Amino acid sequence: MARNFVCLLEETARRYPDKPALVCDDATLTYRELHARAAGFARKLADDGVGPGHRVAVVLPNHWTFAVAMLGIWKLGATAVPLSPLLKPEELQAVLSDVDPDATVQRLEPRTGDWDTAAECAAPALIGYSSGSTGRPKGAVFSHAALTFADRSWADMMAVTPEDVVLSVLPLPHSFGLHGSLLAPLLAGARVVLSGGFSPEPVLRALAAHRVTLFLGVATMFTRLLSAPEFPGADLSSVRLAVSGAAPCPWELAAEWRRRTGHRILRGYGMTELFRPISYLAAEEDDRPESIGRAVPGVEAKVVADGTAGSGEDGAGELWIKTPAALQGYWNDSSPVLTDGWFRTGDLARFSGRGFVEITGRLRERILRGGYSVFPQEVEAVLAAHPDVAEAAVVGVPHADLGEEVAAFVVLKPEASTAAEGVADYCQARLARFKYPRHIRFVSELPKGPTGKVLKGELLRCWGSGKEGGEEP
Repeated sequence: MARNFVCLLEETARRYPDKPALVCDDATLTYRELHARAAGFARKLADDGVGPGHRVAVVLPNHWTFAVAMLGIWKLGATAVPLSPLLKPEELQAVLSDVDPDATVQRLEPRTGDWDTAAECAAPALIGYSSGSTGRPKGAVFSHAALTFADRSWADMMAVTPEDVVLSVLPLPHSFGLHGSLLAPLLAGARVVLSGGFSPEPVLRALAAHRVTLFLGVATMFTRLLSAPEFPGADLSSVRLAVSGAAPCPWELAAEWRRRTGHRILRGYGMTELFRPISYLAAEEDDRPESIGRAVPGVEAKVVADGTAGSGEDGAGELWIKTPAALQGYWNDSSPVLTDGWFRTGDLARFSGRGFVEITGRLRERILRGGYSVFPQEVEAVLAAHPDVAEAAVVGVPHADLGEEVAAFVVLKPEASTAAEGVADYCQARLARFKYPRHIRFVSELPKGPTGKVLKGELLRCWGSGKEGGEEP
């Protein structure tokens, strides 16, 4: 049994009952009102037969209803499963089939009430989904103790206070948005301004209108803000700190942001399974161009090569992390995920002195497109289902704005005459908009090694050289 994470949020609400907690276009909720609505939702779930230990899927946009649903589920002692409303029906159904929820929330009406929160919980607090590296949806299971450590860590990392105003434009069902821009600020008693999405002009207006002090985004967002025609005249005088995550933030971008705004972008490293175990801290000014930061307090990091810590060339190896915020395991998967408490990240790294970590490459396939993780196997499975496709391989190619873009090399079946645009449309209809390939190149065959494995390095070299140009939508 662990103490219910929502009890910590309730303590904050008792300290600041009449302080605005959430600001939306259609409502402003104080801490008292937020928890009253969450209690009312817990009551409704109970009336519908949902109880402690049950799983509740939440498919809601960036809105106060999302926060109310999550808190209400935890007050009940149930497990929250936040899912992106951007998922296509087939993708959503795949996740729902995997987690088999006892209830699914896609709409929530205002309702207040009283509820006795379950103080201790044996059931998981959260199942966070991302597309698995095998193409199958994978739900990372977290305890209430993991959430408590993670969100306290986030709040300390950003030095959040009750005086802060946080602009939340990140998708809340994803780890970075959920913890960095919602739960950690609410834990600290800050005000959270919820935005339904990102566009430079409205964000710049919101930063000024709400006197925002803390802004979290992915590298693409910062790039687009700096390039916006409105940026030179924007009022950012209230902002004390920006925070990047979900995808690498180049040092050049962070330096330009600081030069033009006067404040930092706090860089770091995280993933669905671990929250943000490595980061710079708001209280420290020791930024380094080559590093993503250091292990935050309470977290350990090491690099392992050939089974030995730090034994690779220049001390490089796979990054292993031990943190109280690590997942317990994957839903519907009994495979062990920790080795003596250490999580193997699949990223290559080395230490560059005083514990600073430098990422040097990847062991596992993952495309980071504008802050979203895209696993090639999932896209390849959709391409393989196209009636005119014989084979397909998906890679991430460089993109100046997004970091990486999804590209597919496709071998058509004999006599097939499908155009690249048709293949792209087929994928777009079946994948979330951040996943489907924007580049389709038809090739006569895929390069393969002796075992038949596709040599994706060769495909990337072909891309860079312009060979096998084929057709694109």
